[in-house]
Amino acid sequence: MKITAIESLQWAEYPRLMVVRVHTDSGIIGLGETVDKIPGSKGALHGTIAPLILGQDALDIEGLWRFVMDNIMYHGYAGAETRALSALEVALWDILGKHYNAPLYHLLGGKTRERIPTYNTCIGFGDVQDYQWWHTDAGALAQSLLNDGVRAMKIWPFDPYSESSFGQYISLADVEKGLTPVRQIRDAVGDAMEIGIECHFRWNRASMERIARALEPYNILFLEDVLPAVYPDEIKTLSSRTTIPIIGSELLMTRWQLRDWLTKGVSQIVMTDPVWNGGIAETRKIANMAEAFGVPIVLHNVAGPICHAVCMHLGAHLPNLYYVESVRAFYKTYFPVISEFAPTVNDGHLSIPDGPGLGITLRPEMLERADLTREISDGEGLAKGRRAMGDHWAVEEIR
Repeated sequence: MKITAIESLQWAEYPRLMVVRVHTDSGIIGLGETVDKIPGSKGALHGTIAPLILGQDALDIEGLWRFVMDNIMYHGYAGAETRALSALEVALWDILGKHYNAPLYHLLGGKTRERIPTYNTCIGFGDVQDYQWWHTDAGALAQSLLNDGVRAMKIWPFDPYSESSFGQYISLADVEKGLTPVRQIRDAVGDAMEIGIECHFRWNRASMERIARALEPYNILFLEDVLPAVYPDEIKTLSSRTTIPIIGSELLMTRWQLRDWLTKGVSQIVMTDPVWNGGIAETRKIANMAEAFGVPIVLHNVAGPICHAVCMHLGAHLPNLYYVESVRAFYKTYFPVISEFAPTVNDGHLSIPDGPGLGITLRPEMLERADLTREISDGEGLAKGRRAMGDHWAVEEIR
């Protein structure tokens, strides 16, 4: 089954998303997706990856991934190229599932659970302004989420206080301000709601220790990305000095960047994103590696309905799953616009999609919208077969 075209779709209304469609000579089209910093990912997809992939067998996912990785690793890989490769790899799994008429979780080896535990990241979009809500009355937001079946939520109340010192110092007064929404949640709903704190790697360890000490009385579920991931030793030291589990890090791409993190025992929980880290198979490899260290995994999921579906299938399969992140403001607003996939939460859990592949399709009208930017790479491609690391193939074939 040859790959005949690679197509990227982006809509002005959803500028953070890039949807990828991989076309084959059998007529099967696979869907993939990545999120954020789209200009670089789009350039990598069409300029670097498409010439390698066009004309290749769409069912050889592992071989194609290795071939692309060997080439992009030649000049450094863990940025736009890996995000683009992730979107492409997701689409190849979707093709595989459609070809064999099997859902993704069956292709991975089946389910270990029937429903997926989730926490809500309190972002705002459209009519669902959860971000504004937790800044004004986090207790009321917590009650609204509980009414929707959500039992865990994530907020980032200390971020604004990092700006004046570049994260080098937080005053006691600012710590108290940051605690305000946490207190509101506990006052409103008690311990019925789990609370995760996102830190967006804005602080040094001294400041994070002060923040963590202040949060400990509130039964916090986790602290996420407490320092930049380039400081694993500092993060490990912080982990040993607080009773709150630490999660890290969505910023680490592929199993190779997670390897030393796990070997060092940096954090009690790891997080990875299947539309950033290299894709579906790479996520499973990372999770399996973490399982060998007795470490649970969180799936980072702040993209669109395609990424969400991927995370549901992976969440169903992975035995060491801790949580899958989800965003109510996304799945209640634009997910049903882009696709027919409209997730719901029941008792803190999400359901698993049915149908072949990812179990998700784009609405046809998305391909006709006036705000659509579409780019297609097609033809035979430049790489005849698969060769070793480096980009020498391009020079040889162009001659």
